[in-house]
Amino acid sequence: MSRVELINQAMLAELSAGAASSPRLRKNLNFHPANESPCHRMLNALQPGTYVQPHCHTEAGKDESIVVLSGKFGCLIFDEAGKVIQACTLQAGGENSGINIPLGVFHSLVALAPDSVFFESKQGPWSPLAEHERGAWAPREGEAGWQDYLAFMLSHF
Repeated sequence: MSRVELINQAMLAELSAGAASSPRLRKNLNFHPANESPCHRMLNALQPGTYVQPHCHTEAGKDESIVVLSGKFGCLIFDEAGKVIQACTLQAGGENSGINIPLGVFHSLVALAPDSVFFESKQGPWSPLAEHERGAWAPREGEAGWQDYLAFMLSHF
């Protein structure tokens, strides 16, 4: 039998501390048993300064649902050419506390407050992003220019 896990402040704090000590400034905690699981459920902790390259998911059923549990995020939605078409703030207990991102929509998140954590759910199994799912107009994580692009994304908030 699987064990019951409470999502509590101690869990969020521990995950946030792990993100703060990670070179990428983020850390996740999976509740699903393996990458092959038909439903992925996880917590993602992001610290300010982390960079998530804009991307989309194109595999059938890969809509992505996000609910913020602590902190504050900026969410950007892009058209296929990389133009920002929507910017919204997601905050635990705020007016917008989550978002559902449909299949094929380019998006990214930026951490606007320390120790920001969201719950994410999407269909499995896990597969790495295909080249066409990456925003070709944005640098990859670690490539030259990613810090400038992160500053551009943050300028929307």
